[in-house]
Amino acid sequence: MDNGTIYVRERGSLRRVSDIVLAQPKPVSSCRRTNPFALRKEHFIFTYNAEGSLRYTTKSLFDITLLFVADNIHHVDSLVGFPEQIGDRLFAAAEENRAFSNTDISPKALQLFSDAYGQMVLGSLCLRNRFPLLHERLDEIKTFHSLKSLDLFGCRLGDDHEIFQHLTSTSLANSLIWLFIGGNSLSDVGIQRLTAPIRMMRKGLDCLQLLDVSYNPISERALRYLTCLPKLEKLNVSGTSLKLGAALKTTVWNLLGLICSENPLDTFDHSRCKTEGWAEQVVNQWETSSSQMPKQKKIEASRTSALRFFGRQKFVREVLHAKPLVCESEEEAKRERLHFYRPAANNHILEKRVPCKINPQAKTSGHSVKKRQRQLERCDSSHHSPPTKRATSSALTAEDIDLLNSY
Repeated sequence: MDNGTIYVRERGSLRRVSDIVLAQPKPVSSCRRTNPFALRKEHFIFTYNAEGSLRYTTKSLFDITLLFVADNIHHVDSLVGFPEQIGDRLFAAAEENRAFSNTDISPKALQLFSDAYGQMVLGSLCLRNRFPLLHERLDEIKTFHSLKSLDLFGCRLGDDHEIFQHLTSTSLANSLIWLFIGGNSLSDVGIQRLTAPIRMMRKGLDCLQLLDVSYNPISERALRYLTCLPKLEKLNVSGTSLKLGAALKTTVWNLLGLICSENPLDTFDHSRCKTEGWAEQVVNQWETSSSQMPKQKKIEASRTSALRFFGRQKFVREVLHAKPLVCESEEEAKRERLHFYRPAANNHILEKRVPCKINPQAKTSGHSVKKRQRQLERCDSSHHSPPTKRATSSALTAEDIDLLNSY
């Protein structure tokens, strides 16, 4: 306890543990004594009896041990195998000890809990229009590798952001189902870079079912890069360069097997997206502590962080003073929504003939009837199941090869 050499006995033998420094006792104001061997007040529970006299009882050994581990959470190697009830209490103790507010140990501590308890730590994360929080806590956010839903709408990602590598990593491949990246100034190049690891190495976003790329300057070219998502069922392209029409419906169906929804889909409603898990209050504390920082200090910290990511002073200055890309008016919010979804199996018969157009003048001749039958057969075969994905060799371009080399 005096920061000297620490020895551990394992299997009857004594070994030295190096490079481990236990947490220092806190000041007297936190109800701890400076002498570590003296009894500490936190080991006792103080109450009053019916007569008004002060009485105290000792805490259980479990509670004392839990507090000790929470104080030294950055020295713990693994929590895998510990019951989730213990993990929940230990996480609460570490949170109360403000371990997750310390930027030096918070990434390792959150990684420790995420590896052991996965979605219980954080199953859904909403960072909608919270640009500073994303860039200030990017290292901690990347430790949440069991997210089912991630909302990054209006976070100024641009076409080349570090978070893209995390989104397409194998750690999120089997968990991420909903992804919102609208309002981020993403162009066709950004969608290409985001999907490059998936199209080239066939890894990442294997379970993605819902994708929101609305209010980004993308065109139909970007839709071709989304063909690598095997389980995509719902797509939001509202506010983009795409215009609703028969040509767009046909293109989306041929590439992705999705049809246009007449009514807006509830799944793209922001009210359904929220932060859920043990770390919900931790995320709120990050934002609260960030907002309470002095303004100049906050700007300098954000500028330093952004310089690390982007490396261009002028670009950072513009980004720090920019507003998130959101709907600026009610009229824009009520504009036509472009929501696409994969039809149910029993709706294939109703929908499969929509893209195919047959000449109404072909009626009487046997040649015309046979031609129409062949057209219908091709239409049925093409719409009975969604179009197959393009082969890897045909999907790779010179730009893709350059991106692959960069990884």
